[in-house]
Amino acid sequence: MQRAISVVRKAAVKQDRVVETLTLDHEDRNRRRVALKGDGGQDILLDLDKATALGDGDAVKLEDGSLVLIKAAAQKLIEITAENPLRLSRVAWHIGNRHTPAEITATAIYIEHDHVLAEMVRGQGCAMADVERPFQPERGAYDHDHADCGHDHGHAHHDHDHGHDHGHSHAGHSHDHGQDHGHEHHHTHEHAHGASCGCGHDHHDDHGHKHDHGHHGHEHGHKGHKHDH
Repeated sequence: MQRAISVVRKAAVKQDRVVETLTLDHEDRNRRRVALKGDGGQDILLDLDKATALGDGDAVKLEDGSLVLIKAAAQKLIEITAENPLRLSRVAWHIGNRHTPAEITATAIYIEHDHVLAEMVRGQGCAMADVERPFQPERGAYDHDHADCGHDHGHAHHDHDHGHDHGHSHAGHSHDHGQDHGHEHHHTHEHAHGASCGCGHDHHDDHGHKHDHGHHGHEHGHKGHKHDH
């Protein structure tokens, strides 16, 4: 039994290195470690570092460097359609809000059988039909794996430390109206990217605002013109 140790994305699959095919449903295409039998009878142990979503046309690489092509198997699904795009979009939002895998096309949404979701779809006024087809749901927008996509992506996280000191002094004009308003503004922004926010970055904003208003003599720091009233 050969071990499949990494994933090669569809765009990087070299057909001359393919030695076997695995036809798998959605569940078996989302595994980390499982024993499988190829369409040609070869026994394969999927042994990845972590569970990885495999798409139709992707491949897994064996220890000897050869590839096993992944095919999405046809399975029973619910096809959801609506009389207008707005209604279908609303249903898509509700399905996504439940973190349910869904395949979205221009005219329909496909999900696995779920009686709770089926009731919700009916309540939204959409039509449903039982179909049998390969299921290829959307991957999460923030899902990143270390599969070989044929490109070298170097992701450098830049630490930003912005210190902005805004002292507002308007030189050139001085107005003395008998009232003294001293305005002192200090703005300091610090952005340090870490792992404390949901996007993987830690955004720390330290806004220090100091306003000193003295209502005895109005002076704006404008030099150059002086008006005595």
